[in-house]
Amino acid sequence: MTAPRLTLPSPAKLNLMLHILGRREDGYHELQTIFQFLDYGDEITFAVREDGVIRLHTEFAGVPHDSNLIVRAARQLQAQSACTLGIDIWIDKVLPMGGGIGGGSSNAATTLLGLNHLWQLGWDEDRLAALGLTLGADVPVFVRGHAAFAEGVGEKLTPVDPEEPWYLVLVPQVSVSTAEIFSDPLLTRNTPPIKVRPVPKGNSRNDCLPVVARRYPDVRNALNLLGKFTEAKLTGTGSCVFGGFPSKAEADKVSALLTETLTGFVAKGSNVSMLHRKLQSLL
Repeated sequence: MTAPRLTLPSPAKLNLMLHILGRREDGYHELQTIFQFLDYGDEITFAVREDGVIRLHTEFAGVPHDSNLIVRAARQLQAQSACTLGIDIWIDKVLPMGGGIGGGSSNAATTLLGLNHLWQLGWDEDRLAALGLTLGADVPVFVRGHAAFAEGVGEKLTPVDPEEPWYLVLVPQVSVSTAEIFSDPLLTRNTPPIKVRPVPKGNSRNDCLPVVARRYPDVRNALNLLGKFTEAKLTGTGSCVFGGFPSKAEADKVSALLTETLTGFVAKGSNVSMLHRKLQSLL
C-alpha cells in the first residue's frame, strides 16, 4: 500500500511596511508591519511513514538536518501531539535564504499544516500558530494564511485586505543578517505607533531600509534601479527589494529591463495564502 503523499506550496511574503517602535527587555523589538503573501514560493512534498522517523531528504548547504526549521517543526508537532507516525519530506526550493520573504518561516508553517492534515491530528489554527511562534515570529502569519497587520514581535495579527498588485521582486545575491540589522546602533527604534485602523495610506516606510542600504551596496543598487520605475521597498530586513505594478504586463516589462543584470521574479500579491487555497481544495 502506497504511503499517503501530499505536495503543498510554501509561499513568500512581503512586508508592505515595517515600523520599529522600541526595544523590549528581552532584546526583541516591538514592531508594526503589514504582511501580504505572494503567489510564488517553494513546494514541499510529504509522504507518511509508519515508523515515526522524520527525514528531510533535501540537503541545505550550511544547515544541519536537525537544525532545519522544517525538521524542527515536524518534531515539535509529533512530540506535542504524541503522534507515532513519521514523515519523509522533499522540498523544491526557489525562495532565497536571508531574503526577507519568509522562506524558512513559510516552510515551517507548511510543514505544520501539512502534517496536521496527513497525520489527521485535528489541531485548530490557534494551536498550530502557538506552536509556530516557538519556531519564529513570522511563522504564525503563514499558519493563519491571511494578510495581516502585525504587532508585538510580529505575532499579534489583525487580518487586513490591502490591494493585490503584481510585484517585481529583485533578489540581490547577498544574505542579510537580521540580528546584525537589529543590533545596528543607527537603526530607528522610536517610530510612534499607528493607532488608526485601517492603517492609513502613506505608511509604507521600512525602518530597516537605511541601515540595510548603507551596509549592503547590492541592496542599495537594486533599490535605486527599481526606484526609477515605481516606489522601491525593502521587505523585512532584506535582501529582497520589491515594487508594485497595476498589471503583470507592466511588471514583466520592467523585469525584462532589470533582470539582465539582477536576479528577480514577478508574482501576484495575494491576501489569502496559496497554501490555504490548496488546503481548502482538499476538504
